[in-house]
Amino acid sequence: MSAASAATAGSEDGNGKVTRVIRVGTRKSQLARIQTDSVAEKLKDLYPEVHTEIVAMATTGDKILDTALSKIGEKSLFTKELENALERNEVDLVVHSLKDLPTTLPLGFTIGAVLKRENPHDAVVLHPKNAGKTLHTLPEKSVIGTSSLRRAAQLKKRFPHLEFKDIRGNLNTRLKKLDEKDDFSAIILAAAGLRRMGWESRVSQLLGPEDCMYAVGQGALAVEVRARDRDILDMVSVLHDPETVLRCVAERAFLRHLEGGCSVPVAVHTEIKDSQLYMTGAVFSLDGSDSIKETMQTSLVMDTQEEEGSSDDPQHVGITARNVCSRDQASAEKLGVDLACLLLSKGAREILTVARQLNDAR
Repeated sequence: MSAASAATAGSEDGNGKVTRVIRVGTRKSQLARIQTDSVAEKLKDLYPEVHTEIVAMATTGDKILDTALSKIGEKSLFTKELENALERNEVDLVVHSLKDLPTTLPLGFTIGAVLKRENPHDAVVLHPKNAGKTLHTLPEKSVIGTSSLRRAAQLKKRFPHLEFKDIRGNLNTRLKKLDEKDDFSAIILAAAGLRRMGWESRVSQLLGPEDCMYAVGQGALAVEVRARDRDILDMVSVLHDPETVLRCVAERAFLRHLEGGCSVPVAVHTEIKDSQLYMTGAVFSLDGSDSIKETMQTSLVMDTQEEEGSSDDPQHVGITARNVCSRDQASAEKLGVDLACLLLSKGAREILTVARQLNDAR
């Protein structure tokens, strides 16, 4: 079946109406299913004639659970199998956590929607015996679980009395490891995931940018589609949240220009205020002792008119957003590149090279 006919495959309901079947690819974890179901619901609300069929599959990152993500050295750990299904026309679109998507997508794919971002910050989840404490007040040599080099690098520097150890598995697994054993005093997780799972009550402390800046794209959901599937692209594009798109374009451009990934500690913080996009970006050594952090800003037009004229869909770091001002997207991408250049001019490449070598040697 061709991509176009797959996308428009339909079936008659009891009233003789043709419903359109859209197959949505997702990872198998509970969080991935919750995220995908939320996107499917939004599509159904917007297009009542559409019937969504969820196709769940395990990815490499889901299967390798005994190794830190940064050691596996594969850029598309949680996306490759899903993209293979998209390429084979087995699904029509795929829902991802944007932070899992590499800044350069395989040829023929594009991010057709970036949804409104949840809180992008990291959260501290304490072992029940430490209720009421914070990272500041935990006893000396308390062990904190995180599989993220970015989190560990920043928190080692900020809280030198604590120790950090890898913890892998989906959210359910990590919480179980925390609660049922005494290996960890606390673990660090993305606040957005905890909220989507309905586990906000477990958040003991939200980490602001002064403690721990977040990962590129953290807290945002992305819908990946085949770039040539015009009808699917048009369908999902209404899900774009313009502010989230612009922030994430800047963040992804920053990471791509630094040639970062999950094997090096890179962190960001972005906000839009009074038609200005502010971006702070940083790189860290593995122990956090060495770092470079800078902030830049750019002006935005914030014009919501859909761009007329060109039938082309210019991609900005893998994102196609025709309903977001193209000048603003270009400004956001330039901001990310300019900030990366500033960090590189101050020695970021050396810090990242050493971090990569040390991580490979671990």
